[in-house]
Amino acid sequence: MSTTKARNGLSVTMFILLGFANHPELQAPLFVTFLGIYLVTLAWKLALIFLIRGDTHLNTPMYFFLSNPSFTDICYSSAVAPKMLIDFFQEQKTISFLDCGAQFFFFVGICLTECFLLTSMAYNRYATISSPLLYTAVMSQGLCTRMVVGAYVGGFLSSLVQARSMFRLHFCGPNIVNHFFCDLPPVLALSCSNTFFSQVVNFLAVVTAGDTSFLILLISYSYIVAAALKICSEEGRRKAFNTCASHLMAVTLLFGMALFLYLRPSSSYLLGRDKVVSVFCSLVVPMLNLVIYSLRIKEIKDALWKVLEKKKVFS
Repeated sequence: MSTTKARNGLSVTMFILLGFANHPELQAPLFVTFLGIYLVTLAWKLALIFLIRGDTHLNTPMYFFLSNPSFTDICYSSAVAPKMLIDFFQEQKTISFLDCGAQFFFFVGICLTECFLLTSMAYNRYATISSPLLYTAVMSQGLCTRMVVGAYVGGFLSSLVQARSMFRLHFCGPNIVNHFFCDLPPVLALSCSNTFFSQVVNFLAVVTAGDTSFLILLISYSYIVAAALKICSEEGRRKAFNTCASHLMAVTLLFGMALFLYLRPSSSYLLGRDKVVSVFCSLVVPMLNLVIYSLRIKEIKDALWKVLEKKKVFS
């Protein structure tokens, strides 16, 4: 075990990520599956971002917001997937104390940023339905930029508070993390310090971010429903609700995973089950978001067909 002398004895300088080592017979199929999911998500998310940036018909606030969650999906998958995939071929799946803290900070920061971005997108949906003629005036480029910057600042400030409270604890051994990345529950379980204060800080940070976002989402969708019901035609009401369908699916996936992983009593954690949920959250959810947004939004499909038709012409 990698340790160094500290004021209170020995301190861990290196963690060992157990990953999926308990199931050696699944190493090869898991590697191929996770690599395929990650590469598909990475390729399509990048293609979606370039598609939105390159098509003048998609230069609207709605697609500006859509490109940002695509970017954050790439980031939080990349915070976990490359290290996890490399570790499939390593006998000693080690990660330094500093790298472990950085991975946790970046992963949580990006997840919270996406949470805030989805909240901002709810307000954008309300502006689309309630004031279609004034939409571009209400959702100005300056306002959209400030909302996105605010989401990143809020997400990473909250993540900094959580990472600082956790990695100021004393770790004297053992140093085996029963996970494939440095997540909160398995790392806290290794601390030799009293983790009560850190657990309270992390709980309050997640609850503050989650409750604030959920409250704004609830208010936004209350106004959205009220505005949609004022539309005279049934076709118009159906179109208004369809506009929100993809966003609601993405919100349900992200908030549902976050609630399950981080807002439970520590006694209810089952690390084997939680590893599966974490894989779903970090790899599968970004791919599902791709399907939700790309295939449900007509303008995205139309822009994609235009690109494919141009390639046929020049080939």
